[in-house]
Amino acid sequence: MNDVLDRFPEFPHEQVTFVRDPDTGLRAIVAIHDTSLGPAFGGTRFHPYPTEAAALTDVLRLSRGMTYKTAVAGLPCGGAKTVIIGDPSTAKTEALLEAFGRVVQGLGGRYVTAGDVGTSAEDLDVISRTTSHVTGATGGFGDSGPMTALGTFHALRAGAAARWGTPDLDGRTVGVEGLGKVGYHLSRLLLDAGATVVASDVSGPARDRVRRDLPAVVLADRVIDAAVDVYAPCALGAGLSTASVPTIRAAVVCGAANNQLATPAAARALADRDILWVPDFVASAGGVTTGFHEYRKLPPDDVPARLEKIYETTAEVLTLARERGILPGTAAESVAHERIRRARPGRV
Repeated sequence: MNDVLDRFPEFPHEQVTFVRDPDTGLRAIVAIHDTSLGPAFGGTRFHPYPTEAAALTDVLRLSRGMTYKTAVAGLPCGGAKTVIIGDPSTAKTEALLEAFGRVVQGLGGRYVTAGDVGTSAEDLDVISRTTSHVTGATGGFGDSGPMTALGTFHALRAGAAARWGTPDLDGRTVGVEGLGKVGYHLSRLLLDAGATVVASDVSGPARDRVRRDLPAVVLADRVIDAAVDVYAPCALGAGLSTASVPTIRAAVVCGAANNQLATPAAARALADRDILWVPDFVASAGGVTTGFHEYRKLPPDDVPARLEKIYETTAEVLTLARERGILPGTAAESVAHERIRRARPGRV
């Protein structure tokens, strides 16, 4: 197995666990990237990856992003992620989820899981039968989507201030891609702030929900190349590529999707077109912040105030990037690296 991980020198993970449970059909990979600042937090993604190699690449990238996310947010915890390989609509069973919970419990608190694409609060209820190291179940703080959206909203306002000199979104047009657990709530916040929202989603039920609840949202087939001021990707990652960036007409890109850059070259392509990108792991820290508060049994009412700091963090990162003449992602990573180095010299 070391030979497999040696192919990914850019991912110096502490622990990668490959899981197979023949009795339930569970096939999963748990990746703990770094615990320098505390136990590693990260959700569980249930997805029909075409190959185990694709799943491994995704979980390594996602878990590293969680380390950056928690460090930049100033949380005393590290980063991890799980991917369960399979179609959640057909492969998901209570027995499988319980088996996964036993895997988490066996890690002894080094890893705290939560929801992600393909897993719901009800799924976390089942997982919690066999592990105490889980957040986001129905008996806890509830759906992290609204708080993730709130944090992204603060980051978006900071991005607007860096671009236009004011965080005011009144009169701005924002294109929201993805109307799921985050994009839906972000759209509501943007409307309340006076913005015009153009949005897209491949899911018919998600579009129907917006038509019913948020009739002011303009639904479109796609928004990445729409005539908007801000593009907010809130669906799956890797949407920003050297092929897609030339089509973007927005001046700011800020959303909650994880791993938005398909390749590092996409960050340079954005900068070359003078498009301001707010790093995803800065903007989307609301979910893990909520999970951390729940796990530590801190008051839920403290979370919104904590999320207001995402505005300050985003402004700090963008100022650092401008002053040093570096990309925003590089600036954000440098902030994360410095906090981790202080906790454990020699770690990324």
